Amino acid sequence: MKLAFVFPGQGSQYVGMGKNLAETYPEAAAVFQEADAVLGFKLSELCFNGPETELVRTANTQPALLTVSVAALRVLANAGIQPAMVAGHSLGEYSALVAAEVLSFADALRLVRRRGELMQEAAPPGTAGMAAILGLEREQVVAVCREAETLGVVEPANFNCPGQIVIAGEKAALEKAMELAKARGAKRVVTLNVSGPFHSSLMLPAARGLAPALDEVEFYPPQVPVVVNVSGRILTDPKMLKQSLLLQVQKSVLWEDCIQTMVAAGVDIFVEVGAGKVLSGLIKKINKGVRVFAVEDAESFQRTLAELREVG
Repeated sequence: MKLAFVFPGQGSQYVGMGKNLAETYPEAAAVFQEADAVLGFKLSELCFNGPETELVRTANTQPALLTVSVAALRVLANAGIQPAMVAGHSLGEYSALVAAEVLSFADALRLVRRRGELMQEAAPPGTAGMAAILGLEREQVVAVCREAETLGVVEPANFNCPGQIVIAGEKAALEKAMELAKARGAKRVVTLNVSGPFHSSLMLPAARGLAPALDEVEFYPPQVPVVVNVSGRILTDPKMLKQSLLLQVQKSVLWEDCIQTMVAAGVDIFVEVGAGKVLSGLIKKINKGVRVFAVEDAESFQRTLAELREVG
């Protein structure tokens, strides 16, 4: 058995996330208390009770999801469950770096709060967005984006799993790419309810703003291998891990590649650590031969623990 932890990104948030963990496990409650103290406001209250209108603001969503993931991580660690490898989807890469002891939780919190603010500011509301294209191959989506670029910036943003690719770009170019994708036989093309064209070159201002914040933070050698979004490969050098976070803001998330790398390294069990089960669904589509669990509350933790003890 070779176990990997994976950590969700933006889109997995919901009002009430982490509340049951904090009420059940003191180590999880301590994580929320630390987050409140570091950020100087009641992030815990926002996670547990909303309002949703505030929780979905990128500057709040990012530290909120990180905190829920780290709370679940601490519960797993307290039970003696440790990963052999880690990865995170977009924002989730910060949670993975906390799990690998590259970043302290407090530093990660400050970074993702700043990252969220910068990403929120990078593109004026209504000028750009994202869309999911279902049922086309990578090459087809890349070709569609190139063809639509006569109207502005549009690029592949997330290679999530076979047949599910997200694109991001300026409004006119994005709409043209969506039309072309439908014409090329996409099963579905769905506009995403997000506040900006994340993981595209339009996020370059956010990357520039994030650079000084990253420079102030100490990155340590990872205690377990980290697979990064920008290359889908393992990185062990702290400087390279820091650089990958800078690139990640404005480059495609190669999630399918990340999972394939972990499977090739012998991982046969994945545990999604934090809110929701988005990554669990993607992993099952990438490789049907691996086992996938998710831990977001006491019930899912106990169920995962029982299953892991059985296979272990």
